[in-house]
Amino acid sequence: MNHRRRGIRSLCCAAVAVSAMSLSGLLLAAEEVKIGFLVKQAEEPWFQTEWAFAEKAGKEHGFTVIKIAVPDGEKTLSAIDSLAANGAKGFVICPPDVSLGPAIVAKAKANGLKVMAVDDRFVDAKGNFMEDVPYLGMAAFEVGQKQGAAMAAEAKKRGWDWKDTYAVINTFNELDTGKKRTDGSIKSLEEAGIPKDHILTAALKTLDVPGSMDATNSALVKLPSGAKNLIIGGMNDNTVLGGVRATESAGFKAANVIGIGINGTDAIGELKKADSGFFGSMLPSPHIEGYNTALAMYEWVTTGKEPAKYTAMDEVTLITRANFQEELTKIGLWK
Repeated sequence: MNHRRRGIRSLCCAAVAVSAMSLSGLLLAAEEVKIGFLVKQAEEPWFQTEWAFAEKAGKEHGFTVIKIAVPDGEKTLSAIDSLAANGAKGFVICPPDVSLGPAIVAKAKANGLKVMAVDDRFVDAKGNFMEDVPYLGMAAFEVGQKQGAAMAAEAKKRGWDWKDTYAVINTFNELDTGKKRTDGSIKSLEEAGIPKDHILTAALKTLDVPGSMDATNSALVKLPSGAKNLIIGGMNDNTVLGGVRATESAGFKAANVIGIGINGTDAIGELKKADSGFFGSMLPSPHIEGYNTALAMYEWVTTGKEPAKYTAMDEVTLITRANFQEELTKIGLWK
């Protein structure tokens, strides 16, 4: 009889234990994992794509992505408070200003949130990279090298002679990423055989089309009368688009100009034109960046696996009039 009672008692204890385990499992399942994804220019196709693929990662792995536009410092810091209030555990951010890094990290710590940077890396008060914050971004120098190599390859394909070919590279050395891209581009052009004195650099005051038109115009007046063909480079699409506009105003025909940008998303309108000196753009991988950073943050907050301090992305595709629609469609950027 005592054995029977002990047996019943054991079964009851086991049942209670199983119920408790099931309840805790249900509670865990009910606790939705949320992460933030903050971007500086929400209207840009690049960031729209990052968001879309971050959400794709969320759907596939069972977490929610809270998307917030942070165009300035004030909105950035209030967004972090908002994420904490909404139960987020961490966030991925492309900051509106990299010098906000220390403030973002402090605000994240105060709210108990993990933080990871994407695209633009945080810098401290001395202007040094905050290497303790996990970061995923474009391998700037390597992507610049690919841009320069693509421009040189197209020039060779057209049978251009380096003797009457010149390159104008619009630079913005104040931004480390920009400097690395144009340095890489220049290195590839030199390796392709363009004489160093045929490569002109023009400092940009602004990173838009009018700013790059002004910069290129200042270089074009320095060209010798024998300059027949032009290569136009810069750190992104707009710094090349403006350069191409300047060549048009200066009387250069499209066939004598090769401009290749970086980013792809700002070049769509130009590539839709039948003829232009803007030949193409190095399209990076915003879809991979959005997916991978969101998943890395999810794994960090749920398993404690911290992302690498630096993940370099050098996957780029040259898009031209021949393939841009197909390549943009693949990653949801074709509109």
